[in-house]
Amino acid sequence: MSELGSIDNPVKFKDQDYDALLQKCLKTAALFSDTVFAANQSSLGIPVDPDPKKGVKWLRPKEITSNAVFVEGTMGTTDICQGQLGNCWLLAALSCLTMHPQLFVKVVPSGQSLSESYAGIFRFRFWQYGEWVEVVVDDRLPVREGRLLFSYSRTTNEFWSALVEKAYAKLIGSYGSLKGGIISEGMEDFTGGIAYSLPVSSRPPRMLWRAITAALARSSLLSCFIHAASVKEIGTVTSEGLVKGHAYAITDTDKVQRASEEVLLLRLRNPWGFVEYCGPWSDKCKDWDVIDNAQKARLALAKVEDGEFWIGIEDFCRLFNTVEMCSVNPDSMSGEAGDDTATPSWTLSSHQGTWVPMCSAGGSRRYPRSFWKNPQFQMVLSEKDVDDYDYGEDEDVEEEDGEDDVVVAPVSKTEKQREKKKKCTVLVELLQKYRRQKDQVNFLYIAFHIYKLQDKPGSLDQQFFSNNSPVARSGKYRSIRSVWRKVHLEPGSYVLLASTYRPNLQGEFFLRVYTKTGNIQGFQDFPCTNNYSVMVMSKPVLPEDQFRVQKWFDEKAGSDDRVNAVQFMNLVNSVLEKDYELPLETCRQLIFGEDTGGRGRLSRAQAEKLLTSLRCVRLHGARLAQTKRP
Repeated sequence: MSELGSIDNPVKFKDQDYDALLQKCLKTAALFSDTVFAANQSSLGIPVDPDPKKGVKWLRPKEITSNAVFVEGTMGTTDICQGQLGNCWLLAALSCLTMHPQLFVKVVPSGQSLSESYAGIFRFRFWQYGEWVEVVVDDRLPVREGRLLFSYSRTTNEFWSALVEKAYAKLIGSYGSLKGGIISEGMEDFTGGIAYSLPVSSRPPRMLWRAITAALARSSLLSCFIHAASVKEIGTVTSEGLVKGHAYAITDTDKVQRASEEVLLLRLRNPWGFVEYCGPWSDKCKDWDVIDNAQKARLALAKVEDGEFWIGIEDFCRLFNTVEMCSVNPDSMSGEAGDDTATPSWTLSSHQGTWVPMCSAGGSRRYPRSFWKNPQFQMVLSEKDVDDYDYGEDEDVEEEDGEDDVVVAPVSKTEKQREKKKKCTVLVELLQKYRRQKDQVNFLYIAFHIYKLQDKPGSLDQQFFSNNSPVARSGKYRSIRSVWRKVHLEPGSYVLLASTYRPNLQGEFFLRVYTKTGNIQGFQDFPCTNNYSVMVMSKPVLPEDQFRVQKWFDEKAGSDDRVNAVQFMNLVNSVLEKDYELPLETCRQLIFGEDTGGRGRLSRAQAEKLLTSLRCVRLHGARLAQTKRP
């Protein structure tokens, strides 16, 4: 069997087994009703409309229309239209996904139908922090005044897109938690790839067109948007028919011949399903009158209001600010055509971690007394490589607030390329986990720093970080789900710190590091060595914790009457709130700070004190998490 968490063996969300549930429903001739994501107000996650006439009903597709189908014909970009929810970021990503069948089938497994073997149950798969998760939903959908409340298809009897949206809402917590976001989130969760932003102004128009064309050919997802100068500007329509602060999917590129001129075009889609661009090369523009029918047929030009339109690359560069790309692997980020069947040239190292208040949540470098307590990850790079691609590299990183600027002599582009060829290419992405929950989105300000090591590896203290500057970093702390950077480092040993801007903020994160194959010799976490036990000793052991530990040790402890990190993790997670789980890496950090005589196993007394302290820290961290950066 494939590894758990792979696309062929995904993790079952909330332990719901699709095959078992399907067979049970078919055997009993009963339609599936999901109790985990029930048809109620909690799942909606939006305020109740005071008007009784606008009450929400939950209906199955065939209760909405008698000829309902899962898919009508083939899935396409115009299948998806945005409903009464500000989740254009998610639907634009889904539109992009329909252009790549081999990626689409990972999210929407084939063989699902509203007729054959129908039992009111469907399944979808999403990437979540290093593993694929399968989410099961029933097909009851929220309806208001006879129409789907949220996502719908232009083909009114088609329901696959509405069901994908429901499954993703269940994964996150509610429909309301999908309101407002960055398209890179959706792109990464649909592919497991790496999302990054490309300023439109960073490339001449024709070079940008070639890069977008190559990226689409390599199965990258692409979108774009126009920056809104203020909150009031979000959603406003420009004189050209474009919406500010709104995500558009880039679905194709092509070119037409007008007399002796070659015109480079991009095809975009507004997930609203209406409100289209009305400038040169738009659907009803007279520019098409001089283009022969063969070229128009090749481009499948449709003069209908479906949200999809063509735009010239020069006008695109003039009107749009940012292109968002999501590549399945770093090789797809090169912007060059290549052989997709070739052996990948990158190796992935991934790690789960936690910021624990008063322990491993040290904050930014503005807090030197605690910065060193952040989770530390050490890597050894050995082989130099050549990598000419330079999107998102460290040369353009902005200085952090309150940090000293370092004056560096200007270096020519040729010299930069020459230096890079002497170094190791490393791509790092730091993602914070589970910050979209129920009706709130609360992203912490996060960043990472990389330091060069001179001595032997080991946990580093305050003195080291006070005396040394980082050789690379992700940039300013940003309140988004993920930050990433591709850097070029000399062969040697390095330590990477993942941190939040302010100390003592609780959170979980996923770190992934790509290096050229054969380059990384070792990748290991070295937890903070602050005297956590001092804090523990100040907390009297709670009677209930003492009882739980005694019972746990009686059942689980080894012959030495001690428990290891895995056993301690299971103990802690059986006690703390159900919406929070302490990862194995954090438990190892806590044990590392205890005097275990080199055994790495906790005694009963140590487990009691740690458990009580974690319970107190959990409450303390929940209060601190409400604090926001000024």
